[in-house]
Amino acid sequence: MGEFRFKRFSVVNQRSAMKVNTDGVLLGAAMTISQDARNLLDVGTGTGTIALMAAQRMGDLVSQDGIRVNAIDIDEPSATEAAENFRNSPWALCLNVFNTSLDDYSASLDPQVRFDHIFSNPPYFDDSLQAPDQRRNDSRHTSTGLSYRELLEFAKERLTQSGHISIVLPSDTEPALTRHARMCGLHLFRIVRIRTVPRKQPSRIIAEFSFARTDAPVDETLTIQNEGRYTEEYLALTKEFYLFA
Repeated sequence: MGEFRFKRFSVVNQRSAMKVNTDGVLLGAAMTISQDARNLLDVGTGTGTIALMAAQRMGDLVSQDGIRVNAIDIDEPSATEAAENFRNSPWALCLNVFNTSLDDYSASLDPQVRFDHIFSNPPYFDDSLQAPDQRRNDSRHTSTGLSYRELLEFAKERLTQSGHISIVLPSDTEPALTRHARMCGLHLFRIVRIRTVPRKQPSRIIAEFSFARTDAPVDETLTIQNEGRYTEEYLALTKEFYLFA
């Protein structure tokens, strides 16, 4: 796949270890975006798609001084491709990408730097066989690359007090994810359960955490297809991005 076209931007999709995928697009479209956010971070950006969607969703705010959507990726070809996609987008002035690991990026930051929103489509093949492509392994396997535990630990140290983190992961990670988040002082305030068709159980979740305690997190379900067609809820969610929606 050479280029993936969205309504307001295009993504070169050749060199990145992880291509444009449904999980990433769903996260970009469904995650909570605060209009008060000034400093955002996409961890493991790949092609840069989620960061671009965040910039689009912030609308006119991204033209204001001080708005930054930062992105990092440990894979050099991915970071290079994301940089190209950022330059060619309408929001080039507010988008930045760094070819670095989360640990190294954290170490390079000023101790006072905080983020209003951290988001990621992290690795999730904890126990699966590794893929033949080592770069794809590094971007997908928690044994060799980024883990949600690292993300939560980073969020604990680097979120603003009113900030939040948004993550898309397989549904079966929910108990361990929420448990580790609590250990970091982060509390689930919203979860979107994603299923491919109505008859199946959810296979993915979008989970969002903040420092604020809540007794009743918002609990939503999104179905992608029904009887061979995209559902109205899925089309409504993605209509500002997908050409077919």
